[in-house]
Amino acid sequence: MRQAPIMPSMTTQTDILTRFGRRVRALRTARGQSQETFADACGIDRTYISGIERGRRNVGLKNIEVIANALGVTLAELFEEVGSAIQVMLRPS
Repeated sequence: MRQAPIMPSMTTQTDILTRFGRRVRALRTARGQSQETFADACGIDRTYISGIERGRRNVGLKNIEVIANALGVTLAELFEEVGSAIQVMLRPS
């Protein structure tokens, strides 16, 4: 029997934004980069990077790829610790 995913609640979405932001910040600081130098490397405004790191921005896929490239990691590596806390809830269709 095929099961359809339940739409994530707004709380779950906020949680993933926070987790993603923390992951970006951890990788950036591990490289010794300031937000400003990192934003320049990404070609993204520093205030947008700040919003991402604080979990206030819902980042588009193209920018996620730009961020991963600027950090020197793959998309999978970028989401390593973010995805470990995600649980897909299923219900019968």
